[in-house]
Amino acid sequence: MAPDDVTSDDETPARPGQGGLALVSTPIGNLGDFSDRAVATLSGADLVLCEDTRVTARLLASRAITVRTEPLHDHNEQQRIPALIAQLERGRRIAIVSDAGTPLLSDPGFRLVRAAIAADIPVTAVPGPNAAITALTLSGLPPHPFLFSGFLPPRTAARREALGRLRAAEQAGLSATLIWHEAPHRLDAMLADLADIFGADRPAAVARELTKRFEEVRRGPAGTLAAWYAQNAARGEITVLLGPPAEDDSGADDLDSRLRAALASLSVKDAAALVAGAVNLPRRTVYARALELARERDQP
Repeated sequence: MAPDDVTSDDETPARPGQGGLALVSTPIGNLGDFSDRAVATLSGADLVLCEDTRVTARLLASRAITVRTEPLHDHNEQQRIPALIAQLERGRRIAIVSDAGTPLLSDPGFRLVRAAIAADIPVTAVPGPNAAITALTLSGLPPHPFLFSGFLPPRTAARREALGRLRAAEQAGLSATLIWHEAPHRLDAMLADLADIFGADRPAAVARELTKRFEEVRRGPAGTLAAWYAQNAARGEITVLLGPPAEDDSGADDLDSRLRAALASLSVKDAAALVAGAVNLPRRTVYARALELARERDQP
């Protein structure tokens, strides 16, 4: 960054007296990570929007911050937007926090931010703790590129389909470290699905209770981690990471070659059904690729 691009403390975008929307990152477990700028921004806000007012109240009390708080969550965000935009247009200073970490990432706020941008209202961010990035730096897996996908669907069929789409993307050329959050009671099943769909030997890591007293990062092949957590129940906040495929991964060539061979004698539907079982991918994902290959073949 060039010297002229550096912003000094007294020139930060969230100056007292200036209205606008501020996205404020909060600690993911260690109060020592609550930055001075985050404290100043929340102290100067007219309103703080949060997932759970009780959780945020404890955080604010730790720094003797007195400010009005109101809930903003998936069930009320859309209906609250018009009134909140009206307040911002009158010069009110509103901050958004999540229960822990960086707002919007697996948390509410995106729709309000998009509405504020559309209304030409100043939007700024106070960066800070983030579980996905912290886990990535501790995992020992390639740090970039990476793909963060939030939480997977809780139901097995939907989860496997979502993972299957990512595996199909790898077979089309995607090579990145994959990151998810997961609930403790679903971790063993999720890891078993990772091992099944991506391969038991794929490098992976499970980060638990980051920045807290019982912080733990367990690293190893996906199959080994699946076996461990099948026998050892997990607790706390969890982030799961899966390393990129090996350079000699022939998945893409294998999928296309199988489909081309099947399409030589079968319909698109039947070819997709046959190959889906062989490559362990969702049928609709394989069907979409079969359609693409059939169109390429039939083009003059």
